[in-house]
Amino acid sequence: MPETLLPLPYGCNPACIGCRHRQWPMEDSLAQKQGYLARTLALWQAALTDIRSVAEAERWGYRRRCTLQLQYLASRWQAGMMRRDDFIAIPDCPVQAALVNEACQAVCALLPPPNVAQAAYYLHSGKQAVVVLKQKALPAEALAELHTRAQALVPGLLEGLWLHFHPSAGKRLLADSGWHLLAGQALSQDDDGLWYGPAAFAQLLPGLHRQALAQAVSHLKPSPGHAVVDLYCGAGRSLRLFTEAGASALGVEAGGAAVACAGLNAPAAQVLRGNCLHRLPQVRAWWQAVPRPMRLAYVNPPRTGLEPEVLHYLAHEGQPSRLAYLSCSAGTLARDLAMLEAVGYAVECLTPYDFFPQTHHVEVLALLTLKPASV
Repeated sequence: MPETLLPLPYGCNPACIGCRHRQWPMEDSLAQKQGYLARTLALWQAALTDIRSVAEAERWGYRRRCTLQLQYLASRWQAGMMRRDDFIAIPDCPVQAALVNEACQAVCALLPPPNVAQAAYYLHSGKQAVVVLKQKALPAEALAELHTRAQALVPGLLEGLWLHFHPSAGKRLLADSGWHLLAGQALSQDDDGLWYGPAAFAQLLPGLHRQALAQAVSHLKPSPGHAVVDLYCGAGRSLRLFTEAGASALGVEAGGAAVACAGLNAPAAQVLRGNCLHRLPQVRAWWQAVPRPMRLAYVNPPRTGLEPEVLHYLAHEGQPSRLAYLSCSAGTLARDLAMLEAVGYAVECLTPYDFFPQTHHVEVLALLTLKPASV
């Protein structure tokens, strides 16, 4: 905790704990993250670089993707977060982009009361937005009125507005079925021309993410003849870079919508839908015909890190000659690096990226190379 805290920025709800560093000076926030990584990744301290971030002005209003809970209070729908059992409204959150705040408030005003619409969540992703309803359907008249009102709302604010009927929404927020396009178009394109849908995942600071991907590509050096396995490939941003470099690429992603977008964004790649663990047989068959020195891997797993079986396969059987690992948990990264190092991988560089300014979260790009004696 810094000795001096900055004033709360305009629009911040004091009760909100979503951004724990929102009153910290930028240098203190970065120092805390760097110190945490130095402790957690102490075995590889020599490879750890300084954290990469963005200018102060870019640390506010950067969130163009969010998930908010909805509650009906004071005769209107409001969006916010839960702190234990208390609902905290955040209508003017300064960390969210102005467009997100404006669109969220407009969509909340659009929705009928809870005796008609059992709204539970508002999801915003770029130019797409979703309202998750904990019910199977809406009455026909209410749905028709929503269509009419949404047609007038969407232009200028959003490109697509969806209803997602999911009666059991909770820890599993989204389901495969129950999607209803209320107004606009089903897909949008980002500044790089990549297609994404309403449930797409994307890093919140595109410029910083481009830096991380460029660093990963520079390390992997994909070229014709190389075969890149891209685990947790999302909508295909990294796959496109590998195929543009002339390499063959195989992506694995669990989300059906992301797989569909990956097919559009990286048409030269092969993309498998499913859990990486369950797709290991196909990954194994795809790589078998490729000599180990020509195998490359890029992985971007969730906070739990690589599944033990996937990590074991990469370390002992697949053995890519070069590996780039973008981690959102230094703890699980340390666990996985220890196994990879034990079988002959050298940890060449650990670069922290401040993808979540104003929070305590930090991600790390690990670059590894298999030592020749281990091949």
